[in-house]
Amino acid sequence: MASALLEKYGNTVQSLALIPSGGGVYEVMKNENLIFSKKAEERFPELDEIIESLEKPV
Repeated sequence: MASALLEKYGNTVQSLALIPSGGGVYEVMKNENLIFSKKAEERFPELDEIIESLEKPV
């Protein structure tokens, strides 16, 4: 997913971090705002839904 996001957004991405965590936690943040939580949703995100969330104003 990280490589697909970098391919789509290129140099417009100021920061992209993948931070491993215990217990299968997977969260996606935009400007310090949580936009997806695997723990809350009980599933991994689809790339399209992450792109849609990233393009929405927060």
